[in-house]
Amino acid sequence: MPTQTETTTGIDLDWVRSQFPALHQTVEGHPATFLDGPGGTQVPQRVIDAISDYLKRDNANTCGAYATSRHTDAMIAGARSAMADFLGCDADEVVFGPNMTSLTFAISRAIGRELGAGDEIVLTHLDHDANISPWRALEERGVIIRMAEIHEHDCTLDMDDLTGKINDRTKLVAVGYASNAVGTINDVKEIIRLAHQRGAMAYIDAVHYAPHGAIDVRALDCDFMACSTYKFFGPHMGVLYGKREHLKRLQPYKVRANTNAIPNCWEWGTLNHECIAGIAACVDYLAELGRRVNSSASSRRSAVLAAYDAIHRHERGLMEILTRGLLAIPRLKLYGISDPKRFDQRCPTFAVRIEGHSPLELATQLGERGFFTWDGNYYALNLTEHLNVEKDGGFLRIGLAHYNTAEEVERFVAALETIV
Repeated sequence: MPTQTETTTGIDLDWVRSQFPALHQTVEGHPATFLDGPGGTQVPQRVIDAISDYLKRDNANTCGAYATSRHTDAMIAGARSAMADFLGCDADEVVFGPNMTSLTFAISRAIGRELGAGDEIVLTHLDHDANISPWRALEERGVIIRMAEIHEHDCTLDMDDLTGKINDRTKLVAVGYASNAVGTINDVKEIIRLAHQRGAMAYIDAVHYAPHGAIDVRALDCDFMACSTYKFFGPHMGVLYGKREHLKRLQPYKVRANTNAIPNCWEWGTLNHECIAGIAACVDYLAELGRRVNSSASSRRSAVLAAYDAIHRHERGLMEILTRGLLAIPRLKLYGISDPKRFDQRCPTFAVRIEGHSPLELATQLGERGFFTWDGNYYALNLTEHLNVEKDGGFLRIGLAHYNTAEEVERFVAALETIV
């Protein structure tokens, strides 16, 4: 079985892993195995260099009549163009912010200006709270929140229930592209169609999907999509796509001196310029990965798509190994889709509980052996409450990324078997 360079997927893992300096650490003599990607992935050296180089050379505020300020303007424009290639949109539809949560609150407040008592918003029990609480805050204006149910046996959305809750009073449907807790990929294209059919807007949280699958906002026809670059090999920042018509029409809460032109009117105060430099480098890393697996990919957009095609195939193989190993452990309950025939409907993120062991206990003992996993609710609080596991510590979450190897997955399963 291949362990490092896995030619069957097109990904040269030796090259990939050489790009990420963090992967070469040890913990108490054990190799560090990063299975914590859903909480934030590791970053390539070029991202670190881009952040450092900006601070060394061009650290200045924007719109100044001197060289370093002009360099900063050009860098931000370049990063906006990079994210436009990543998302499949135009550069003036890309908004930078501190994180997805802050950007979502900003949009929810602006949309809230147009809503009144009796207007409705549809959310789901599967989502991260960053795509729930900003919309629930509008209940103080008399907005009615409808929660779409899930199928508990496989942690998928109940599409019939969701469809029934979208009506002529619905103004917005907010849903995650993929669950950060159990890995379920939602049929967002169909959900967007259902929203538009009733004249509602669609807001998509792509934070968890972005490391694992290519995004095309034009093909989806979503009105807004938010993501966080630290979840797909970049720095700690958020990015928002908004249809140009909405970004122009909606009125942001902002300081008076800020421009009224998009996308800058949605970016308040001084942005984190050094991290924006890192965002451009993050997209360029994915593009280089894509060109390495498909030398005919000429544009940055086509190279990013090629990268995600290879990432999908590689992660699919890792998911099969992990699922097989987990299901062989006595008293382990796996939440979410476990049938490999349905793996196109899930990301390589797994939530488990093991009878007799708390998630914190498992994460702690795994961490001592060099395996980095998460315990708790990961802000998917509605889901952990709905499944009645919040009171007992939530889940143990194992998250794979394209820099993980089959050998790491096998060692992880063996370590978990030893612990339990």
